Amino acid sequence: MDPVDKLILVAEDEEDIRELIVGQLEGSGYTVVSAADGQSALRVAAQTYPDLAVLDIGMPRIDGLELAKRFREHRVMRKMGLIALTARGSEQDVITGFESGFDDYLQKPFRPRELSARVEAVLARL
Repeated sequence: MDPVDKLILVAEDEEDIRELIVGQLEGSGYTVVSAADGQSALRVAAQTYPDLAVLDIGMPRIDGLELAKRFREHRVMRKMGLIALTARGSEQDVITGFESGFDDYLQKPFRPRELSARVEAVLARL
């Protein structure tokens, strides 16, 4: 898989974390678009149709769980890879994430290289 051909959406309300993720993924060769809240992420996704989205669960306006559900209901975006990135790590939180449509679930704090590996793994399955 060639990262250059893949577009990744990063939706994270904490600017420093968003910049870290964007930098890591761009450094891995991906094209990245980003949003600071769920509503903006929905708009960006509708304009760009990313291959994969990394979504913070606890975003304002539309949270990551609702955003994942909306993507899974959309006729074009339902096949997009989805990775949850969140501070919520209980067993029930993880189950809820997968039930909402996420392909993978990564808990904060996270290791940037692990995120890149998970992105690559999810994209390989699409």
